[in-house]
Amino acid sequence: MSGRTGGANCLEANDWVCGEYLRTRSQELLDATVQHLGITAVSVALGLLLAFPLALVARSRRGAAGPVLGLTTVLYTIPSLAMFALLTPVFGVSAAVVVTGLVLYSLTILVRNILAGLQAVPAGVREAARGMGYGPVRLLFGVELPLAIPALVAGLRIATVSTVAMTTVGSVVGYGGLGNLIASGMAGFFKAEVLTASVLCVLLALVADVLLMVLQRLLTPWTRAGARPGVWGRAAARARGRTRAAKAWAERWE
Repeated sequence: MSGRTGGANCLEANDWVCGEYLRTRSQELLDATVQHLGITAVSVALGLLLAFPLALVARSRRGAAGPVLGLTTVLYTIPSLAMFALLTPVFGVSAAVVVTGLVLYSLTILVRNILAGLQAVPAGVREAARGMGYGPVRLLFGVELPLAIPALVAGLRIATVSTVAMTTVGSVVGYGGLGNLIASGMAGFFKAEVLTASVLCVLLALVADVLLMVLQRLLTPWTRAGARPGVWGRAAARARGRTRAAKAWAERWE
């Protein structure tokens, strides 16, 4: 097989690795990859936009955490084929079916991680920020959210990698990106098509995970040794410093 991977004979021999397939089907691979990236990016973005307010509701309202987390967990247990079948009468055979299903699946991971990150913010930090005159919105975006970024990005990484994988299932309605090639390759047992599309899916997941890891480091420069904190980091550091000062003042007068 290795002697034929670069020529047309590898297509005739139906080899797993075939350079001729890459040359002749490059546009098809590019179109499928672009569709895959588009569906993944839109699904994760919409999932994050929906998960954030849900996590805030679960945190701020007594008794809301159980129903919110329970609902997102139930949605995640629905098999993907059944989910797409249930959504097809609503959206028709379109990319909206796949995107909506992936958004619903991402909520389980995103809501839990955002909620966990916000709940992990020390109460003393919140009290110090309120003492500085921080209102609810400024407190959330200036102190709590920066401190919750590690947990938030961890959930975002898991949700993104999962979405890259689950997008392939969208091939059942013709909107699966690289999953369309995998499905057609499996149907005709076209080895090069199956392997190439599968490898591209894995690479997309790896690249997305690395990019999000880099994003986390950029958003939390104060977590690196010797680094100067950014705006969010300085706000969080000031709040922590005032918490320590308040405790020291209280101990002085005890």
